Amino acid sequence: MPETITCDLCIIGAGSAGLSVAAGAVQLGASTVLFESGEMGGDCLNYGCVPSKALLAAAHRAQDIRGAGAFGIQTTGPVIDFQAVMRRVQDVIASIAPHDSVERFEKLGVRVIRAAAQFTGKQEVSGGGVRVLARRFVIATGSQASLPSIPGLSAVEVLTNETVFTLKQQPGHLIIIGGGPIGIEMAQAFHRLGCGVTVLESAQILQKDEPEFATMLRRILLTEGVSLREGVKVSSIERIANGISVNLEDHSEPVIGTHLLVAAGRKPRLEGLGLEQAGIAFTGKGVTVDTGLRTSNRRVYAIGDVNGGPQFTHSAGYQAGIVIRSALFRLPARTDYRALPWVTYCDPELAHVGLTEAEARKQHDGDVRTVQADFRGNDRAVAERETDGGIKIVMRGNGTILGVSILGSGAGELVGLWSLAISGRQKLKAVTGLILPYPTRSEIAKAAASRFYAPRLFSTWPRLIVRLLRKLG
Repeated sequence: MPETITCDLCIIGAGSAGLSVAAGAVQLGASTVLFESGEMGGDCLNYGCVPSKALLAAAHRAQDIRGAGAFGIQTTGPVIDFQAVMRRVQDVIASIAPHDSVERFEKLGVRVIRAAAQFTGKQEVSGGGVRVLARRFVIATGSQASLPSIPGLSAVEVLTNETVFTLKQQPGHLIIIGGGPIGIEMAQAFHRLGCGVTVLESAQILQKDEPEFATMLRRILLTEGVSLREGVKVSSIERIANGISVNLEDHSEPVIGTHLLVAAGRKPRLEGLGLEQAGIAFTGKGVTVDTGLRTSNRRVYAIGDVNGGPQFTHSAGYQAGIVIRSALFRLPARTDYRALPWVTYCDPELAHVGLTEAEARKQHDGDVRTVQADFRGNDRAVAERETDGGIKIVMRGNGTILGVSILGSGAGELVGLWSLAISGRQKLKAVTGLILPYPTRSEIAKAAASRFYAPRLFSTWPRLIVRLLRKLG
């Protein structure tokens, strides 16, 4: 007979979303069971955020060496030890892994079951020889790379985010299908580490970002030597003697490479969960949830990538907080993504929060204004020769901030200010009053905000007032 456990909360999936709920719940005194059949820490630690940023860091260092001459420092160029680079990526994962480990969570008081879980009823799941009856359940199984239906794809070795960071051999020429954030980050990283790279994108790269900043980033990538093929569709893939041939529908010359990385979207992990047994509705996009992250079974929540919402580690952590307030404190809690930021960690970084200009005009008709400033007018950026990019602020006519995009070095660190402003429904005037340290890139925020108010400040009426006051002594 299987062991039966009764608890307050049962979580399926030990990625960033599930671990955040488990840690919060058990420290609040809730008895908690956590199922995980794969790697603790999920995609973020093992196949996503952590290894990709470690790889990008190595690529940045290589590029710094190439650009040292501009600062009067002469070098012979970087010598890339690809295997050493990849070992360091794994070392970074290993150094962070204890924070997400079974041992840490068991010390916190979580019962961790290293097995897959399946719903066997509306209030129970089973797995690993254990049957769990819980007051509330959380599905946090995440997502996985989605492989497109392309003739010949199954006949070649395909890299995804789950395998690309375990490469031992340096690719001679890496073909990347997909020009979203993952594809663009990996394209720049591998190229800077000495690989030839071609990106194939059926539309335009970084479609969710402001078009003018995507255009700037495109120019930078092309200048570095990354090959970008936009508006192309893959017709078939073949294995050839010296690697892989990707054929295009426009019958242009096939793209030849040694390795193939597919970064063309993700799909939720739903297989084997037994959702029907628990009366949980779902589609191909994920588990269906309301704004409080509840499923059609009111005792079950779904958070993170599996619910088809924003696919970011920070949004998974945010959703975990919603579940804890709702499931443990019985407080009304609803998701609000108005101030959700995201960053593409290329160089320069591309960060965004809120609405793009196109989205804002669709929602607010003609009551939309924009203001921009570029890093060529920022003294810190000039001193460090990193003047590519700038900031674009989208607001209503009264100055209420709706969205902000930043392209530049450290843009991901700069966007937090704007997340706070949007979440607090602040107007741009609040930024003009900030005292910011000089010289820093953060000053671009005040430069852009001041540019919005300058026409009013230096118009006829203020000048007349100054003239009148001068006459009055």
